[in-house]
Amino acid sequence: MSANDRILVTGDFCPINRIEKLISDGKYETVFNDFQTILKEASLALTNLECPLTATVRTISKTGPSLKSSPKVAEALAFAGFNLVALANNHIMDYGEEGLTSTIEICKKSNIDYVGAGRSNKTAKEVFYKTVGRNKVAILNFAENEYSTTNGDYPGANPLDLVENYNDIKMAKANADFVFVIVHGGHEMYNLPSTRIRKTFRFFADAGASAVIGHHTHCFSGYEVYNGTPLFYSLGNFIFDFPQKQDQKWNSGYAVEFSLNSKLEFRLVPYIQCADLPGVHLMSQDAKIKFDDEIERLNRIISDDNLLRIEFDNYCRSVERMYLSFIEPHSIQGLHYLRNRKLLPSLLSKKKKMLYLNLVRCESHREVVSNLLDHRDILKLRL
Repeated sequence: MSANDRILVTGDFCPINRIEKLISDGKYETVFNDFQTILKEASLALTNLECPLTATVRTISKTGPSLKSSPKVAEALAFAGFNLVALANNHIMDYGEEGLTSTIEICKKSNIDYVGAGRSNKTAKEVFYKTVGRNKVAILNFAENEYSTTNGDYPGANPLDLVENYNDIKMAKANADFVFVIVHGGHEMYNLPSTRIRKTFRFFADAGASAVIGHHTHCFSGYEVYNGTPLFYSLGNFIFDFPQKQDQKWNSGYAVEFSLNSKLEFRLVPYIQCADLPGVHLMSQDAKIKFDDEIERLNRIISDDNLLRIEFDNYCRSVERMYLSFIEPHSIQGLHYLRNRKLLPSLLSKKKKMLYLNLVRCESHREVVSNLLDHRDILKLRL
């Protein structure tokens, strides 16, 4: 296998905390370490850039953290060997249009291409094409719908939309030898797909994808080969530094190296990231044995419908308190504390919970609720 027919795909890259400091100091080798050898062997190396690269301080209105990093990050990515970033994720619009524009311009200056976001839905969904060896490759990038996605003539990430995604994959398949679909979605800190996610990935394979690769969950998942198409349900974090998270599933992941021969071949490249040491390091042989065992366990569950449903039900039970607190009509921590210990009843009646269920489950109801709660649509209605 020669370098000119290799594609490397990595997961979430969010260069904050110790990583941002190393990059600001120009210590790029300390960020990428021995993983850089793998990067240099690829003709096309792709990572999910999980935050905008910008100096602006103006954030959008959203729930959850707003992430960004230094514009110097693009220089570090180019140094390591990356030449493409995926931007369809739930943080790329944390600092608005200014943050997205800054990211695109800075990447261009470092000769890094991008896919999955743009100044409108039309540009965000554009397919990235590149000749790799003797083959023409297409890359498509989708993100589950949070605050970052665009569905009209405004900036954002390319949304997960099964009808549009299907059509775009079919078009790409007609124009390329290999089609890679990159999906940002799934359940955070849960290392298996739900049956919905598995069905979605398989649907993309049926549409013509040569491989489907997922990230966003902050932990690695397993994979399957479905009708000849490899589906990787989450690569985990590539480089995402939280010093309080060490020796956890947050800190290990894998990249996928594809070889474009007469048929698509792949291998996993496991690593440890931002544990006691900042940056990414290839796994030791002992760690890799444990990793292989865990991948085998996850793959076994993914292949079994009943086991997959049981595991997801268990996951839902594990986050039950958190999600029930989300739908309570207040955000008072003291009341949540009392309710969780059954010292205070829920403020939601059974009838109200049934109403919420219908609003969330029914596509038409959910469509109206989403429209009314989306500040962008409300602003449009008032103009």
